[in-house]
Amino acid sequence: MKANNKEVITSGFHDLVGFKLVEWQLDYAVLELEIRDQHLNRSGILHGGVLTTLIDTVCGFAGCYSTADGEKRKAVTLSLTTSFTGQVNSGIVRAVGRKRSGGRRIYIATAEIFSGSGELIALGETTNRYLTNR
Repeated sequence: MKANNKEVITSGFHDLVGFKLVEWQLDYAVLELEIRDQHLNRSGILHGGVLTTLIDTVCGFAGCYSTADGEKRKAVTLSLTTSFTGQVNSGIVRAVGRKRSGGRRIYIATAEIFSGSGELIALGETTNRYLTNR
């Protein structure tokens, strides 16, 4: 996917988990994940670590979109809070992230994760710090 004529930066971890960035614009991002057997915990439901990963990642994307040509913003997570509100064991989950506030170095973002039927299954908040080029 290209966003604002920029290649989306991925990593081996992103590929391992298997989510896809389906929407990305200023202060907003959406990820989708098709649940596979390796995403399930011992109880047969989507593992909380997978949900937390989606929250962390979608909040990162929400804060790092840039409208400046050639600028690639990156950030690290300083804190993350997750609440699990439902369960799912199959289908596609959708993580929606929004940058809520911030300054030149720090921003706060929130995320909601929905099942394929639209049920809220997790929500979270991150505080992130932009990385500077060194």
